[in-house]
Amino acid sequence: MLIEFLSALLLGAVIYDLVSHRLPNYYLLLGLLVGFAWQAWAYGWSGVISAGAGLLTGFALFVPLYVLGGMAAGDVKLMAVVGSFLGATGALWAGAYSLIVGSLLGILYLLYKGHLGKLVVRYWAMAATRSRIAAEEGDAARHRFPYAIAIAAGTLLSLYWTPI
Repeated sequence: MLIEFLSALLLGAVIYDLVSHRLPNYYLLLGLLVGFAWQAWAYGWSGVISAGAGLLTGFALFVPLYVLGGMAAGDVKLMAVVGSFLGATGALWAGAYSLIVGSLLGILYLLYKGHLGKLVVRYWAMAATRSRIAAEEGDAARHRFPYAIAIAAGTLLSLYWTPI
């Protein structure tokens, strides 16, 4: 039941993100409430503690990316919701897989647009000059990326394939 509801929640988040490039707070709050309720129903107070630890872990994993401008706040909150379902260890695995999937999708998108070379040159120049160089107006690196896709894929991957 956990996997089914979490999968449905993530599917809804992906659809929201694809259509509107945002994740509504009411939708994320609903997911958070259900995550805590499920944990409490299944495991009692230890489940509530697990949900809280997962929420904090998921949030802590992605908030630095938000602060640096590489991720939207809704994506950080979605990872926190995922953590409330999976607990701290599950949130770590889901977050790690989500970052891997997101990186691969980003690289594939830049390859598709033919802008991977521009990105590599810009980051090489940034490393050499130790200063930030903004992407040009038409650069694919400036396009919005519906990261809920990566979070959904990474979370499901972590549920079905975790090497430990």
